[in-house]
Amino acid sequence: MTTDTSVSQDRRRHVQDALADIRGLLAAAPLTRDLLAQVTARLEQLAAHRALFPATDFPPPGAGQGVGASTRYRLNPDDGDGAPALYLNSINPGKTTLPHNHTTWAAIVALSGQELNRVYRRSDDGSQAGRATLEQVREVVVQPGQSVSFLPDDIHSIHVTGDEPTLHFHLYGQPLETLSGRIGIDLSTGEIVNYNATQMKPGQEQRA
Repeated sequence: MTTDTSVSQDRRRHVQDALADIRGLLAAAPLTRDLLAQVTARLEQLAAHRALFPATDFPPPGAGQGVGASTRYRLNPDDGDGAPALYLNSINPGKTTLPHNHTTWAAIVALSGQELNRVYRRSDDGSQAGRATLEQVREVVVQPGQSVSFLPDDIHSIHVTGDEPTLHFHLYGQPLETLSGRIGIDLSTGEIVNYNATQMKPGQEQRA
């Protein structure tokens, strides 16, 4: 991490100001896609301060950690479990995930690198316990200038297919580790799994 105290302090101030504005937006209106668009726009304003988030302070996983390795840097680690959680994710090319939900709202904004998001809807009636079928409805390549947001029940998968690691803001309504009810869906079998229990690896998250 940087030893430049002025950059660190300026970064913390901008992060805190953005989160305060976002909490104000959320408190003023019900959660809708239009409101999430406003939240995402405020996060894009934070991303415009690119110099405050250098790769030297938020490096990608080392080559020895494997294809698609990732690190989450928590930018507001002292906020409570009920508060929005802001991460800066650095993911090496090759990362893919199962389609999954979040059980809370989410916004993803890029500083650098590309992350393909495939967005799905369930095509089954939910009558078969532990099974689901999905229909892909769109793709979004999250990169500088193109963001994406999700309501709690939206389902997406991510695929880091570019030539460089990502450096993207991921903002959630609550910290990821508290979202114990998230599901993932295996497209090949239709099996529903607990996403946090089966897909989140220890050691991916660091305080920043």
